[in-house]
Amino acid sequence: MKVFLTGATGFVGYHVARALAAEGANLVMLARKTSNLKNLEGIPGETVVGDLAHPESFAPALRGCDAVMHVAADYRLWIRDPMSMYHVNVDGTRDLLRLAREAGVPRFVYTSSVATMHFRTDGIVINEDTPVSLDDMVGHYKRSKFLAEQHAIAAAQDGQQVIILNPTTPIGPNDWKPTPTGRIFVDFLNGRFPAYMDTGLNLVDVAEVARTHVAALTVGQPGRRYILGGENLTLKQILDKMSAITGIPSPTVRIPYPVAVTYAFFEEWLTGHIRGHEPRATVEEVRMGRKKMFASSARAQQELGFRIVPVYPAMRAAIEWFRAQGYAPPHL
Repeated sequence: MKVFLTGATGFVGYHVARALAAEGANLVMLARKTSNLKNLEGIPGETVVGDLAHPESFAPALRGCDAVMHVAADYRLWIRDPMSMYHVNVDGTRDLLRLAREAGVPRFVYTSSVATMHFRTDGIVINEDTPVSLDDMVGHYKRSKFLAEQHAIAAAQDGQQVIILNPTTPIGPNDWKPTPTGRIFVDFLNGRFPAYMDTGLNLVDVAEVARTHVAALTVGQPGRRYILGGENLTLKQILDKMSAITGIPSPTVRIPYPVAVTYAFFEEWLTGHIRGHEPRATVEEVRMGRKKMFASSARAQQELGFRIVPVYPAMRAAIEWFRAQGYAPPHL
């Protein structure tokens, strides 16, 4: 099977590329001219230089492909120019769907995000059928992914074989950027996590997310959304698990929401807008933290063979990798 893959230089995309290669797929991997190509080392396949912001430049590479797997996205919780994020996440997805139709590619797997779901403040577990609208989206990343997902749903309704995957919060090695989730780990390992908010995440092993991407190519139902999640954990439980792995004390001070949002406002203004650097905390992050992102993966289990595996080994692997790559001091 010949697969056109976006995002292979990124965290989830790297693991998807490895899983596809292990199944013998013939990979055509899109990479920007400025991308760090470390994650492509050792993965057989063709690399095509191009950018989702200029889709016509790589359109010829889609010819003869059996599937498109669109994993790439601009995943940041703070950005100086939000329109560039919409251009990549929304316009790029819409244009890639169109180019795949024009090239006659039979299948299209779109990696969306659990961020497009409607979460609650009371921690009730949601699923793909929980009602949601654009008004429920907090911040530009969530809004852009929601709008992009709407293009994928519309394409499926028009007859294109599009399968939509919604990973929760993947964790594991090779998070070079790192992602916002990876930064939680890096900050903890560097002693920059003195307190915590009362929030919750669903952590999932990135290797299981990748394996299920491969399965979706053959057994996914067009037009269906599939949450790929692992364990529902409070942030304090996550920090306690990291403490058990590393021996680093877990914070015991809980920050009230008003204090957190005030700190984030000034951090975002001073570090982001004045100094031009990415802030350590943003108002968007704090607002998102008011909701516990707990989700059910029952549909993916039933239809894709997805497995909910303990997240502890993936957390340990991530910690070991971050240390080995110099993001944090080595274990003493």
